[in-house]
Amino acid sequence: MKKKIIMTTLALIIGGTMAFAQSNTKEIKDQLATIKVEQQKDSVYYTCSKHPEVTMDKPGSCPKCGMMLEKKTMKMTATKTEKKEAIKTYTCSMHPDVISDKPGKCPKCGMDLIEKK
Repeated sequence: MKKKIIMTTLALIIGGTMAFAQSNTKEIKDQLATIKVEQQKDSVYYTCSKHPEVTMDKPGSCPKCGMMLEKKTMKMTATKTEKKEAIKTYTCSMHPDVISDKPGKCPKCGMDLIEKK
């Protein structure tokens, strides 16, 4: 009888922990989806130095780590060819939702980010 109670309690704890973890992950993804900013010519935006995929249109703190966001200005050039050269984006092959404006490591899995073409 004690084994059944212990096993049931353990199963509930594990199930609750997994549900909580999934809820937090979904919440962060939803926050990132709502704060994505369409960056226009010579636009000002704010980004996290540790999480460059986090961009906002006003100052604040990073929803992932709480650090203050840094002000950035995106300068675009006139022609399409120059725009492609000016704006390079990098992504993780395992996590296409991770996008960065510079090469580095994926914050989720640690793999090298590859240039998006």
